Amino acid sequence: MGKRIIVQARGKGSNTYKVRRKAYNIRLKYPKKLEGEGTVIKLMDSGGHSAPIAKIVGSGGVFHIPAFNGMVEGQKINLSPSGVELKDGDILKLRDIPVKTQVYCIESNPGDGGSFIKSGGSSGTVSRVVGKEVYVIMPSKKEKGFNPNCRAIVGIVAGSGRLDKPLIKAGRRYYIKKAKGKLWPRTSAVKMNVVDHPFGSGRGKVKKRKTAKRNAPPGRRVGLIRPKRTGKKR
Repeated sequence: MGKRIIVQARGKGSNTYKVRRKAYNIRLKYPKKLEGEGTVIKLMDSGGHSAPIAKIVGSGGVFHIPAFNGMVEGQKINLSPSGVELKDGDILKLRDIPVKTQVYCIESNPGDGGSFIKSGGSSGTVSRVVGKEVYVIMPSKKEKGFNPNCRAIVGIVAGSGRLDKPLIKAGRRYYIKKAKGKLWPRTSAVKMNVVDHPFGSGRGKVKKRKTAKRNAPPGRRVGLIRPKRTGKKR
């Protein structure tokens, strides 16, 4: 008798495939209004994030952001435009940040609290302003346009050295992934037995259909789900 495939088990949401809620107790988000100055009152570690978390108090209340490289407790950061020179940690709208400045934790839409560039050691660069859009070079080297009223933090996310030390053992990577609710190791479907996955068993080396039907049941809904296009790019 076949067992439930991983796709079904993850969809059910058992404790085996769920992230601990405690790992994401801290919500990274800007308050609705940012004015004056903020003070870093605590730097914290979080198993669900790849960078240290900074607890900041300002006129809008207490909030949490990914720490920048070189941040210390008790440090003051600007939460609105000021006449002084920009420094790492300042939270400003993109329209107030000069070109060639490194930024992170950029909002997708004004007021959403920050969506892009939040992993340890990453940053983007403000490249140009065209019309009503500010363009930022993302960590992927691609350029993306943003609303000038979207907020961002000046600097580079802390934790850049997390990839320098080798993991040595597969077990370490397993627990790192598990803390974030990620499945690892990921076994190739064609390497499984036929009872465990629709692509399983390489008997005869017959290629399986990778495009799932739209009305396929959960155990059959694997491979390419509603792809925009199929076939080899020419």
